[in-house]
Amino acid sequence: MSDTTAGFLQVGLLVALLAAVHVPLGNYMARVYSSVKHSRVERGLYRVMGVDPDTDQRWTVYLRSLLAFSLIGLLFLYAFQRVQQHLLLSLGFPAVKADQAWNTAASFLTNTNWQSYSGESTMGYLVQMAGLAVQNFVSAAVGIAVAIALIRGFTRSRTDRLGNFWVDLTRGCLRILLPLAFVFAIVLIVGGAVQNLHSSYDTVTTLANGQQTITGGPVASQEVIKELGTNGGGFYNANSAHPFENPTKWTNLLEIFLLLVIPFSLPRTFGKLVGDVRQGYAILAAMATIWIVSVIGVTAFESAHQGTALQAAGAAMEGKEARFGVPASALFASSTTLTSTGAVNSFHDSFTPLGGGITIFDMMTGEVAPGGVGSGLYGILVLAVVAVFVAGLMVGRTPEYLGKKIQSREIKLASLYILATPACVLIGTGIAMALPGERASMLNPGAHGLSEVLYAFTSASNNNGSAFAGISVNTVWYNTALGLAMLLARFLPIVFTVALAGSLSRQQPVPVTAGTLPTHRPLFVGLLLGVVVIVVSLTYFPALALGPLAEGLH
Repeated sequence: MSDTTAGFLQVGLLVALLAAVHVPLGNYMARVYSSVKHSRVERGLYRVMGVDPDTDQRWTVYLRSLLAFSLIGLLFLYAFQRVQQHLLLSLGFPAVKADQAWNTAASFLTNTNWQSYSGESTMGYLVQMAGLAVQNFVSAAVGIAVAIALIRGFTRSRTDRLGNFWVDLTRGCLRILLPLAFVFAIVLIVGGAVQNLHSSYDTVTTLANGQQTITGGPVASQEVIKELGTNGGGFYNANSAHPFENPTKWTNLLEIFLLLVIPFSLPRTFGKLVGDVRQGYAILAAMATIWIVSVIGVTAFESAHQGTALQAAGAAMEGKEARFGVPASALFASSTTLTSTGAVNSFHDSFTPLGGGITIFDMMTGEVAPGGVGSGLYGILVLAVVAVFVAGLMVGRTPEYLGKKIQSREIKLASLYILATPACVLIGTGIAMALPGERASMLNPGAHGLSEVLYAFTSASNNNGSAFAGISVNTVWYNTALGLAMLLARFLPIVFTVALAGSLSRQQPVPVTAGTLPTHRPLFVGLLLGVVVIVVSLTYFPALALGPLAEGLH
């Protein structure tokens, strides 16, 4: 079987699997967040936290609860790394240095999982499990909570209450993420992923009579939530290219499925909660269109083989696992950069200029196709608000979306949401390129070097976490700057989203009339796709033209 045929088959199988679970998982998540019942375990947690689960919070209180929880998580994870040498299962590793601990704490708190360190030689087992893996769960649950709060903004009227953050957070962890992670961790172990607590690493003699250290650890349990929660931080430096994390071709397909399954099911949840599943299908259609175009584009550019070395290999195989090949690597690359996952099974710095450029463009879309767990849905809903505003300008009437008028306050909040992330990306990249010391971190000159810096800040600011490599980012400046970019680009959009939800929830619904734009039809899907592409193009085209486009057209 040719690689091309195998590539088509695995994409078809992946789509079939996602389609099979879309309705049941989406409906289940809708029931999770609309139920008024609390389990015994949940009630016990609420008593410990001092929370009344039956009390709805105003949007300002909901937001303050989220930010306070995140601040405590940031401080705890930073301190946890700084005292690592005194902890159990530290494996003899020293404390993580201050700037790297700051960067890692900000990274895992924001669902970015950018790593300027090698996990197997820096973090002990306890920090991996009780620090990093815990944030993998709660950061994903926070993203879903914000998406649900925005949906409630559309469905509620004449109130400023959006639900209870602590209830949404707890349910996301206990009812969705933990059960799925438990089941699929076992599947990964069956597939060959490592799961142990060896207190020392084994040294073995290789076939070439050399010495090699074999590292173990609680890999499978962290691997599954890294994908399921669209986190991306690998136990090993090689991430999902490492055979202990991703042993076979079928586990590779499983990991791609895991990082897409919740984001692609949330539009169904949205449709059920707003009482019109057609609205969910429209959002799903926009997400799926961008994802398919990206997969085709990256696969085509990586399969093209201009040049002597690439012709000899049959494709651009540098930086790719031979056991996966180009189609599986391209599928993983598109899926991980269009979500906020950032896990990699190949190294994007070795992609062709235009293939690597698409991965950067994927992140620049705001990762809404399907995006991160929760963040992809609330991101594309904000863009939907902009789309109906544009449509309203075209026909000269007040725009409406799901029965709510999009007025001055709503469009200002949506505009601030759209501007927050590009500001972090472009300002950070500009400062890095202006400072001689930071330019020296680039390991490649010219357009490719700019692409490396642009990729780093795009990945950090869009809370993706994948790296282009080819750049030395484990410096005080980069650790600090990228940490700030992650925090600002995560929480500023959340602030604007929750404020938008609060503004929408106070409105009285308006009836549908003959002049109302149908937002469940192909026309609106096309308009929404146009807004995504135009916003990205107008914002980032100059940077892309100087980086990957210049290199690709050279």
